[in-house]
Amino acid sequence: MSSFCRSGGLQSLAVVISICFSAQSGFGQGKWLKLAPFPQPAEEISGTAAAGKMYVFAGLAPLWKPVGMVYEYDPASDHWTKKKPMALPSHHVAFANYQEKIYAFGGFVLPETGPPAWVPINNAWEYDPASDDWKALAAMPSKRGSALAAAVNDKIYIIGGATTIPGSNQTAVHPARPQMSLATVEEYDPATNTWRQRSPMPTARNHAAIGVVNGKIYVIGGRVGAAFIGLASDISVVEEYDPARDQWSAPRARMPTARSAIAAGVYGGRIYVAGGEYQDPHMMATFRSVEAYDPASNTWTEMPSMPVSRHGLAVGVIGDRLHVVGGDVQSAGTGVDVSTAEHDAFEFAPKK
Repeated sequence: MSSFCRSGGLQSLAVVISICFSAQSGFGQGKWLKLAPFPQPAEEISGTAAAGKMYVFAGLAPLWKPVGMVYEYDPASDHWTKKKPMALPSHHVAFANYQEKIYAFGGFVLPETGPPAWVPINNAWEYDPASDDWKALAAMPSKRGSALAAAVNDKIYIIGGATTIPGSNQTAVHPARPQMSLATVEEYDPATNTWRQRSPMPTARNHAAIGVVNGKIYVIGGRVGAAFIGLASDISVVEEYDPARDQWSAPRARMPTARSAIAAGVYGGRIYVAGGEYQDPHMMATFRSVEAYDPASNTWTEMPSMPVSRHGLAVGVIGDRLHVVGGDVQSAGTGVDVSTAEHDAFEFAPKK
């Protein structure tokens, strides 16, 4: 068994950051399983588990056309079922499960006229898997796409994202136009269908991952400076938010691999971050990496890699399995459709 550990300190901030990862650590034992392929391969899909099943939403077709798909996966039968499409087909939407209903926030749509681009929206929806119905909710205060959503203590928090710059006369995000990442945090109350502003995230970003452990929210990785991978910079920064105090902590241990367009699931008090993409002037790449963050010890563990590298994938935890579905096997910008139907699950072994 080989392992690598690194620790360091920022005494002026009273922060001790440590990173330790091992492909064969105790809680990392398990195996990858190949399951029923995803029926409609696409990139920029999102996954959410609810009531023992997994739901996959959204999707992005060529020329930035939103697909608006909804599929349900039943682990008991290893079978996918197509459901009603999204009420508003959009992409880079933030999804969260609250009391076995799925909430959708923001995203991007096509312009009503003119060439393709990403128009940020502030629509909010509730999807009821039991009835397969969508219900419109009070709109978000801000228009943004590629944000994150997480439910804690009967509230839902929408964090980060990307949009047009303030004062611009542009209504859409496009690689040839100025754009910006957001640190915005807005809290939605499902009981009253109302919103309120909360403390902004220290590092504005989009295309990141999110997880909730012990009532605290962790935002991991993503990209800064722009919404598009060719213009933005990927980061490994991890930040912790305490909704009870509306307060962000000092930076936590960095994710071992800087990447964006990632997805995450929570199991056993740890956050598992899967896939992603990276670009620089010399390389366009996707990742097979699965890295696990333990907030209690502020450490990272490198897990056995996914069978197929991809970004813009859907992730969900059902029982003792971390499901990874679909995505694009090539980083964005090739002009070639390389979406995959791959559906794998990492089955965690019982703790010793």
